[in-house]
Amino acid sequence: MISENIEKSLNSQIKLEAQASMQYLSMASWAEINGYNGVAGFFYNQSEEEKTHMLKLIKFVNERGGVAEIPALEKPESEFESLQELFTTFLTSEEKVTHNVNLIVFECLEVKDYTTHNFMQWYVAEQTEEEALARTILDKLRIIGDDKGGLYLFDRDIESLDVKTEEA
Repeated sequence: MISENIEKSLNSQIKLEAQASMQYLSMASWAEINGYNGVAGFFYNQSEEEKTHMLKLIKFVNERGGVAEIPALEKPESEFESLQELFTTFLTSEEKVTHNVNLIVFECLEVKDYTTHNFMQWYVAEQTEEEALARTILDKLRIIGDDKGGLYLFDRDIESLDVKTEEA
């Protein structure tokens, strides 16, 4: 059985994962409309990944005797000035998710819920990878600056960057 407080925290994480999925879907649409098909593909994949994270949490809460709540979501941001802004939003979103994951892990240790603590370790590792990926991409965009040729190559190559990260 899952405690009421842990259940509430996990439901909060479910909402964050769902919100991130919708945000990345919105970002994919912006990229596609603006001719960045590689970036669009990257964010469509990220959106699906966040949805998978959400579903994993829902199943865990329900299997532990809790009640997973399917949350109402806020309208995601949909206007961006540049790829730099787009990927800064990506990093900020991932940092928010990481912060909440860490709070849940801490709470699990406080109440000696080692089952949920163990379950959340996957999210800890995942968030480390996601933040590293976002920072790597932002570093590349800073190097490229406003160079149109560089942005073209970045857009072409980003999907292979995402695949390499998933394989690691």
